[in-house]
Amino acid sequence: MARSRYLLCLFHLLLIALPALRAQNPGESLDAMVRKGMADWKIPGMVTAVVQDGEVVFSNAYGVSNLRSEAAVDRQTLFNMGSTTKAVVCMALGILVDRGQLQWEDKVYRHLPEFQLSDPYIREEARIKDLLTHNLGISQADLIWFADSTSTTEALARFARAEKAYPTRGGYQYNNLMYAVAGEVVHAVSGKHWTRFVQDEIFAPLEMDRTVAMAREVQSAGNCATPYYKDLDGSIHPVPLNQSDQIGAAGMIYTCLEDVEHYLQMLTSNGAYKGKQLLSRQTFDYLFKPHAFVPERDFYPTRQLTAPQWHTYGLGWFQHDYRGQKLDFHTGSITGLVAIAGVMHHAKTAVYVMANLDHAELRHAILYKAMDLWAFQDDSRDWNSEIQNLYGWVRIQAQEQDRKIQEARLPDTRTTLPLTAYAGRYTHPMLGTLEVRPDGEGLLLDFNGYARFQATHWHYDTFRTTPENRYRMKQFAQFLMDPQGQVRAVEFLGETLERKPD
Repeated sequence: MARSRYLLCLFHLLLIALPALRAQNPGESLDAMVRKGMADWKIPGMVTAVVQDGEVVFSNAYGVSNLRSEAAVDRQTLFNMGSTTKAVVCMALGILVDRGQLQWEDKVYRHLPEFQLSDPYIREEARIKDLLTHNLGISQADLIWFADSTSTTEALARFARAEKAYPTRGGYQYNNLMYAVAGEVVHAVSGKHWTRFVQDEIFAPLEMDRTVAMAREVQSAGNCATPYYKDLDGSIHPVPLNQSDQIGAAGMIYTCLEDVEHYLQMLTSNGAYKGKQLLSRQTFDYLFKPHAFVPERDFYPTRQLTAPQWHTYGLGWFQHDYRGQKLDFHTGSITGLVAIAGVMHHAKTAVYVMANLDHAELRHAILYKAMDLWAFQDDSRDWNSEIQNLYGWVRIQAQEQDRKIQEARLPDTRTTLPLTAYAGRYTHPMLGTLEVRPDGEGLLLDFNGYARFQATHWHYDTFRTTPENRYRMKQFAQFLMDPQGQVRAVEFLGETLERKPD
């Protein structure tokens, strides 16, 4: 009987210890998953770093930065941080708070008098913190930078026309342009352009010597990953490097594996690096407080796998409960380059991933796998397969949608007018000018001399763009007629642009 009790106790102890036993070699486990995942997702190049309690416990560069040259990704290869840039801008504002130069509850126009919004009340009420939480009440307006390379000043002047979407702080809509405003606040308060401020006050103290905050300087810096896009048929194509510096504070910082190690060391040390405190502990903690609720429909599809009880937004960080603890994380996605950053403060564990393939959602698998391995000492879950299955449905749905679009096409129809009749200039008060001109048997749609789209006839007075554009996207352009049968406007990218008289 005593022997039976002994064996039963031993069995229970083994069950308790099993996750730890499985995770004896967390580095080998994560490395194996990354390598398999890259092959499964067809990712050209990637970097992954994990830091725990200020120490680098995993750091690897994988694959190639360019498929044609086959140049290997190394510790110095630059990738885009995308929207993980937002956390850096929030830190910059935090430094100014620590210096007493602004407060989170200051009204924006106090520091930036030229700040304007379409709704006078929201403009009057907007606080510095509101620029960072995606819940102020103004619609997102990404088409401003998507369709033009104008200056930040001009982009924000156009953004002032974006409509009210919901009552002040009474909803949620992700808004990149608000972060562009935040960058202007850093400039106005500090006297330095936000890119120079983060270089001097964040990158230099963190010894992030390769990190570049101006996208237009990336190519001259050299050793930069080429962005790639995967079409619905699985084919991979290079796309131009995005240099939308007008909204740089929302997502244009470029960095490398060696530098993000230092960044993660700071995140797991409560804002300190090599004994120097970049932010006060009070301000550092404030960045990671929940500041806005995020509706389930607006959260990541991974919620289906992690089953969180809540999802919120801090200052530059999405948040949810994972295995009973708070996980702060954020993705970044800029035209063929992706990133993800995550930190679990209870375990002093932080993860960073960057890759050069659009929508390479292996990044989510790496984040959760790394947290399982180092924060929970558990190697029992196949995150790569789970994420593949989850996002495989997204691709299947996209393919199904494309099939339905094809079926809805009306064959053997003609345009109402000759191609030359659709040529002209079409304007939108927020988006600028779309110039349309004949191009062979189709049309060329030129947005502000920046984003060009070749389009072929679809049916009647509707044209569809080909994927040979900087965003590899297919969109419809539907021309609208006036009572006299002349072209008066075009609906494109979800907006109506009015034709200007010749």
